[in-house]
Amino acid sequence: MTTYFITGGSGFIGRRVIERLLAVESDTRIIALVRGATLSRFSEFLASADSTGRVLPVVGDLTAAGLGLDADELPDIDHVIHLAAIYDMTADADVQHTTNVEGTARVADFAMAADALLHHVSSIAVAGDHRGTYTEDDFDTGQGFPTPYHRTKFEAERLVRNREGLRWRIYRPSVVVGDSRTGEMDKVDGPYYFFGHLQLLGALPSSLPLPMPDLGNTNIVPVDYVVASLVALCALDPEHSGLVHHLADPRRRTITDMYNAIAPGFDGPRGHTVVPNAIVEPMLRLAGTGPLRVGRDLLATQQGVPPALLDTVALTADFRADATATVLHGLGITLPDLEEYGPRLWSYWAEHLDPARHRRQDPRGPLVGKNILITGGSAGIGKAAARMCLARGANVMILARDPAGLDAAVSELAATPSKDGVPPGRVSAYQCDVTDTESVTGMVKRVLAEHDHVDVLVNNAGRSIRRATINATDRMHDYQRVMAVNYFGAVNLILALLPHMVARQSGHIVNVTSIAVQSRTARFGAYAASKAALEAFSDVVGVETLSDHVTFTNVRLPLVRTRMIAPTEAYEDQAGVWGVDKAASRVLHGIVDRPRRINSAMGSLAEFGHRIAPGLTARLLHQEYLLFGESAAALGQATGYDRRP
Repeated sequence: MTTYFITGGSGFIGRRVIERLLAVESDTRIIALVRGATLSRFSEFLASADSTGRVLPVVGDLTAAGLGLDADELPDIDHVIHLAAIYDMTADADVQHTTNVEGTARVADFAMAADALLHHVSSIAVAGDHRGTYTEDDFDTGQGFPTPYHRTKFEAERLVRNREGLRWRIYRPSVVVGDSRTGEMDKVDGPYYFFGHLQLLGALPSSLPLPMPDLGNTNIVPVDYVVASLVALCALDPEHSGLVHHLADPRRRTITDMYNAIAPGFDGPRGHTVVPNAIVEPMLRLAGTGPLRVGRDLLATQQGVPPALLDTVALTADFRADATATVLHGLGITLPDLEEYGPRLWSYWAEHLDPARHRRQDPRGPLVGKNILITGGSAGIGKAAARMCLARGANVMILARDPAGLDAAVSELAATPSKDGVPPGRVSAYQCDVTDTESVTGMVKRVLAEHDHVDVLVNNAGRSIRRATINATDRMHDYQRVMAVNYFGAVNLILALLPHMVARQSGHIVNVTSIAVQSRTARFGAYAASKAALEAFSDVVGVETLSDHVTFTNVRLPLVRTRMIAPTEAYEDQAGVWGVDKAASRVLHGIVDRPRRINSAMGSLAEFGHRIAPGLTARLLHQEYLLFGESAAALGQATGYDRRP
């Protein structure tokens, strides 16, 4: 029985290597080194991949002496396949060195102690900025290294080569992309960062010749080829040490060639190089120096492209894999044709990896299939907005404190008819106190477990107090409870959902605020301050999450005829009070069209007055204050309902 010890077995390539070894070698036993944090996920993988129980996961540390394992408890090991590494060029340089170099040193020590053949998976990155042909016999050619990643891969390979007494083989994959048969890839990396920009070309006529600059050469190989090659080469005579294999495309390809292979996936026009590399490359180098680099990196970051990738977008070396290709051909392994599998790479990315996929709209309407969470959704504006969203095909989750109110609202909303032929969405209810962080956290976990994601959060639940400040000098709790709902309650929801929305690169938050933020009408000091605080917080967060595509809308509503204003008798016959449906339509506008602000005409007029004639506006508001006195509820003569459920 042959025993393999594998590092990085829980990774994208590692899992496939394990599956391949189990499939082609019936008497193989595999020991997989995993981190404690990935053991659960790896065990799930083994449940479907290893029905014979030939894989033994062991928890260890790549950078610890002996890999943190007790060697006496392990069986004899024939081969060590070292896949574990940080492949992210944007990772911290010290972290890359610790994992890629020091980790390789510990693995080399482990292989020597076990008297095993070390199969070190390196990278064509060891060539750095070498220009010209780079063969499997080349290593240190005096090259420089454009990123810490390139340097750590070089230093790790040098460490393996120089370890006296160590038996080794080295494998240098080129840029690894998805599976040639399915297109499957585990993350956006390398050329995938540019797929979102390339798809814009799909809007052009496919018959149009597309002029392109010569951005240089590239070299990509599908993951299934890398895995099949690695497993086959590992099985060769273990006495042959000191071999280097390039798992690369022996054919020279330009970036234009790569684009043309992928373009049929999005029906893009065929590219034709018209600007020579002799002109393009100096311009790219100039953009990466001095003050221009700052602007370049900022623009790249905003476009979701790691700036470090721009320093390595093209390969300066011509990687030759003639010897390895000959060996693999004899083993029946050939490199799939990029022109044949390129469109599959695109299709898989578009369905599973495109950062913008969660922002796509159903052709039947912008809300069809969207998950919308509405606080205060069992009555008033919240329930009306929920009904409008359901009619447009959204799945709506309503929140409130009162279970009976929620049940009644769900029964009513479930009967929402379709609109414009779109089937109505589903409604569900969650009891939650937005002022209780634990209640919010638990509710969000339930919502995500049951609905997978939230596209839109509507912070509608609110509390209002109409009382002159002079009559509230002994009522600090008025200010605290208004802030608890209107500000801290909304912030609770935003903080709970923000990581989820950022991770999905999609999310919108609608805050139902008030005209009081603009008018600063007397007796609404506590209320206006709480809504203004929420707007200020959301504006700041919105600036921070712009590149993450998480946006905010503040809907500034005037008085709306809900239970919240019922305790104030002066509002019973007041003209200009909005109906619930009119207010909800403004909330719907915020959900669908996503402007930063939604104002009423009266609110805009009040804001204009404060800016242009602040003294006069203040006097007018003061006259209103003198004209309309305190409500009976504010004077303690009646008890009113002042919280929007």
